[in-house]
Amino acid sequence: MESCRRIIMIFFLVAGLSDKKLSMKRFHLVAIALVILGFPSMISSATAAEPDLDTRIGQMIMVGFRGIVVTDDHAVVRDILERHIGGVILFDYDVPTGTYGRNIDSERQLKGLTASLQKRAAIPLLVAIDQEGGKVNRLKEVYGFPPTLSQQRLGAVNDLKKTAKHAEVTAGLLAKAGINLNLAPVVDLNTNRKSPIIGRFERSFARDPLVVTRHALAVIEAHHRYGILTALKHFPGHGSARGDTQDVLVDVTGQWSPIELEPFRSLIRQGRADLVMTAHIMNGNLDPAWPATLSAKTLTDLLRREMGFEGVVISDDLQMKPIVDRYGLETAVKQAILAGVDILILANNSVYEEDIAARAISAIKEAIRKGELTTERIDESWRRIMKLKERLK
Repeated sequence: MESCRRIIMIFFLVAGLSDKKLSMKRFHLVAIALVILGFPSMISSATAAEPDLDTRIGQMIMVGFRGIVVTDDHAVVRDILERHIGGVILFDYDVPTGTYGRNIDSERQLKGLTASLQKRAAIPLLVAIDQEGGKVNRLKEVYGFPPTLSQQRLGAVNDLKKTAKHAEVTAGLLAKAGINLNLAPVVDLNTNRKSPIIGRFERSFARDPLVVTRHALAVIEAHHRYGILTALKHFPGHGSARGDTQDVLVDVTGQWSPIELEPFRSLIRQGRADLVMTAHIMNGNLDPAWPATLSAKTLTDLLRREMGFEGVVISDDLQMKPIVDRYGLETAVKQAILAGVDILILANNSVYEEDIAARAISAIKEAIRKGELTTERIDESWRRIMKLKERLK
């Protein structure tokens, strides 16, 4: 309102001179008025206008897609241009079709793909990948990348210099390829070596939380030296799971221990947690009603209020069967945001739905229309995401 008043006043001042010769005295008066009324700041404000709600919602969406190159008519490009999505996630293997080469063919191709995506984004994209090393490794030797070691092997050696060196190589490759977010390190404890999703794939550094924390810190610091963000996963601890959380909603109530929080707690206290990724697990010790990804008791009460995490919370893939089959997309999206999630991953790699970003955004808008979500809650995530993106080079 104040800006409008200033504009009107300046208009009348200038209009009054439009058909008359400008005397030096009147020139000085107009110049002084422009300065006093803040004309320069109004120009600045106009060029840095608050983004609309569509943009703020779009920044909360990270989507997966098919293709090693993109053109203007590609679905993900439309999501970037029309829906203002905030990030993409890359894979080398397409699960629904059982084929390789989904987004990654070579280092040169990958660099071209990420650059092509970024140039279409008004706000820099988070370009994410799961490059943990070992069996969870998207940049494989067959594409021309160097071999990697699993976190379990690095933890067994327990040489922090070796872990750091290995992470340096990974971070350097990501930086060259235009990837700015590694969804790693895994800070789950290896409490169940037979766990079908953690232990079986050698994803945990160790059973000891101190060992896990030290090696995770080495990984994080190596990535930061190359300007790469990292995500601690999977909160509040996934290592004790007895089932495969990609297929069923696993309950860890009887196996989980508070000690599994320690790596998260320590790294948050040290200010080294860029993002924290949620786990699709039921943990009745924390919330008997909702899985961690959808649990306000877990993400808001525990992670934010008790443990003091102020950064970005990112979900695991919301299209995984344990979530979408049980709750449906609309409920999952709404409840994740209510719980405290800032970025919703829709990986499109359990199922492939080209319109998934549009559907998720529509679900958010409908929840706002019904009063189930507030724009203030959207703004909380927007501010966290923008603060995070300020750190991108």
